[in-house]
Amino acid sequence: MEAVKRQPPGRIIAMGFAAVILLGSALLMLPCSVKDGVTLRYIDALYTSTSAVCVTGLIAVDAGDTFTPLGQTILALLIQVGGLGVTSVGAGIIIAMGKRIDLKGRTLIREASNVDSSSGLVRLVKAILLTTLIFELAGAALSFLVFVQDYPPVRALGISLFHSIAAFNNSGFDILGNFQNLIPYRDDLLLNLVTCGLIFFGGIGFLVIREVWQKRFCWRKLSMHSRVVISVSVVLIVVGALLIKLTEDVTWLGAFFHSVSARTAGFSTYPLGEFNDTGLLVLAVLMFIGASPGSTGGGIKTSTFFALIQGIKSAATNKSEKAFRFAVPRDAFRKASVITLLALCVVIVGTYLMLIFDPQVTSMQALFEVVSAFGTVGLSTGITAGLSDASKLLSILIMYIGRLGPLTIASMWYFSHGERTRFPDGNLAIG
Repeated sequence: MEAVKRQPPGRIIAMGFAAVILLGSALLMLPCSVKDGVTLRYIDALYTSTSAVCVTGLIAVDAGDTFTPLGQTILALLIQVGGLGVTSVGAGIIIAMGKRIDLKGRTLIREASNVDSSSGLVRLVKAILLTTLIFELAGAALSFLVFVQDYPPVRALGISLFHSIAAFNNSGFDILGNFQNLIPYRDDLLLNLVTCGLIFFGGIGFLVIREVWQKRFCWRKLSMHSRVVISVSVVLIVVGALLIKLTEDVTWLGAFFHSVSARTAGFSTYPLGEFNDTGLLVLAVLMFIGASPGSTGGGIKTSTFFALIQGIKSAATNKSEKAFRFAVPRDAFRKASVITLLALCVVIVGTYLMLIFDPQVTSMQALFEVVSAFGTVGLSTGITAGLSDASKLLSILIMYIGRLGPLTIASMWYFSHGERTRFPDGNLAIG
């Protein structure tokens, strides 16, 4: 235990996620978790557990057809732990037991929550847990009004709770069975809007939700981070919906839903296997950008995308980086560039390996699957269940990397302490 405590925060968080994934796979393999007559291989249990903890939603087996109510409850708990973060859940348990969180624990919370200050971390954890409870209960109540029309009340309640947890944590799991996701409800306005609302608020991050509430929804009082996150999120949703509508034969509601869902949620109301390559490319870009820092979603994050755009704009116009009457931090573009480059490397290498492991899939299908795994989205063209074990293991690794976040990975080897030796600047032509 002492050896673990001496590890850097990022490494401890990574180990925590890995431990929960392995525990989840073991629980899903229990006979009481799997329906009678259904055979579940361990690779599929591990894949499902990873997808749940990494709040992705890619499925090798259908959750509704494979798992018992107990197994589905375990799956919901894995999604909840993965969405909140192992550190936040652990801190919440410690607080509930009436114990104090030590300095190491506070450091882990700060690292996992992506905040700069160590002050008020206990209040932050309580706020995160309370916010999650409020949104998920409200989402479940509204979803129940829809599902109770097609299922018995008890079953409808279970589906509603599971759906609300999955939606707010930006995980595209469903327990409706037959790999149908939300296709039967493509025209249900209430369920579509409730799901989009849960995805949006889960994707902008707990810090933004907290600040918006504290500032009484006053735009001028919000910090630069909150303004950037909300603005970029809204713009991506609008632009994404327009592009999807232009490229696919879907309704405006369907275009809006998939534009929101592609931002790391993974629910679908249309079979994506019938989308053309142009529509899949639009979704892939949205998946790659993803949600926002400190949220339940993945991707390179909206703030990273914004910093990249501002850095390029500054280089092209020779003007300082600024937005909303704030100056963009000096190192934002450098960090955003590293994160994006790492993400592109993961996607390119992952797509290359998947095409080697499964040559029967097309390049677009492989690219879409890998981007979905990295962005912890869960959207798929329908090839997931038929992938080879090698590709499934590859997807497991990519989902794990995507959930930890490029920033955490980069900070473990790139943003280290300063070096003692300094060399003279060399001459290097760029561009």
